[in-house]
Amino acid sequence: MSEITASKVLEPASSHYDAARGNLARLTIAQALGGANSAVVYSTGAIVGNTLAPTPALATMPISMFVVGMAVSTLPAGAIAQRYGRRTAFLVGTGCGVLVGLLAAVAVVIGSFWLYCAATLFGGAYAAVVLSFRFAAADCVPAERRPRALSFVMAGGVVAGVIGPQLVNNTMYLWMPHMFAASYLAQAAVAALSALLLIGVRLPVPTKVEAVGGRPVGVIARQPRFITAVICGVVSYLLMNFLMTAAPLAMQLCGLSQESSNLAIQWHVVAMYAPSFFTGRLITRFGATAVVMTGLVLTGISAAVGMTGVDVAHFWITLIVLGVGWNFGFLGASALVLECHRPEEKARVQSLNDFAVFGTMTLGSFLSGGLLTAYGWNTILALSFIPLVLALLALGGTYVRDAAGSR
Repeated sequence: MSEITASKVLEPASSHYDAARGNLARLTIAQALGGANSAVVYSTGAIVGNTLAPTPALATMPISMFVVGMAVSTLPAGAIAQRYGRRTAFLVGTGCGVLVGLLAAVAVVIGSFWLYCAATLFGGAYAAVVLSFRFAAADCVPAERRPRALSFVMAGGVVAGVIGPQLVNNTMYLWMPHMFAASYLAQAAVAALSALLLIGVRLPVPTKVEAVGGRPVGVIARQPRFITAVICGVVSYLLMNFLMTAAPLAMQLCGLSQESSNLAIQWHVVAMYAPSFFTGRLITRFGATAVVMTGLVLTGISAAVGMTGVDVAHFWITLIVLGVGWNFGFLGASALVLECHRPEEKARVQSLNDFAVFGTMTLGSFLSGGLLTAYGWNTILALSFIPLVLALLALGGTYVRDAAGSR
């Protein structure tokens, strides 16, 4: 009798564990394939923009539109996930991923700057949905394992760091004289493959209580810990995007090759995601606040290195250290967000956080091209220290409050 009872108890648990493991595997692979979308855009966006733009000041506008796409799509994607489930939101996002590749290829062939900007807008929507995979992973596991699940899925970005730039390197000359047109067609194919994987993700559809329940968003947003999490997430992503947007064009202006620029972005993206294999463990052991602080300090170090020279090595080291700093800062801030909401509030709160992060990134992305052409690479690096100091002050205030509350 006891064996039969144990079997009945263990069978659902085992089934749930297998489903969770399958979801994590699919989300991790989809993260790798979806992250290639961002790598392709960041590797080529400023270069194509500089070729097609009516004025050099608009060279980085396609990447700025990519960031706008991330910002404007987060709340609609969150609403879709809240009402119809995360998988539906994922499939809408991958549809945008296919669209960006097709539209960008057409834009390059016909020489349309504004169509190319529209294409990267859809690319941003896809990127925003891909980044929500981290929160979906956290839904699959018990609370104590959420930081590890979150970082495990983000580790898929290591493969993205290889796939994206290598797609560019191996395809950029295939459709001459339309450089990069074939690269975008390849990116569309990769997005379609990701969609096939995500069809198999099995996540619960929200109940009616989850769809309408929870505290008002304003109440949640006024929590000091949530405000700190948003500020740190904003600064981590803002500075990463601010510097990565300008770096390929800065390398070109310094007379460095396109291949060295592609490799710089490749190793930057790898550095963004490789620490994810252990970032979750670091958060569990030392706390999210300490990990975020480490990330912000590393971002400052990357800017300082960049100010020492403009050789290939300086750009590479700057972008690699910047990638690691982003990983610690962004994942640590995401872990802080998980501490700020109840289960029925998760989709709204997480999308609100991402809207704040990506919306603020838009400002930095639009500014980077004009600042680079007008004042140079060193000015962009120097400006990075202003938001870094603000984030460290906010984080320090949270640390003091936590220490006082534990007494």
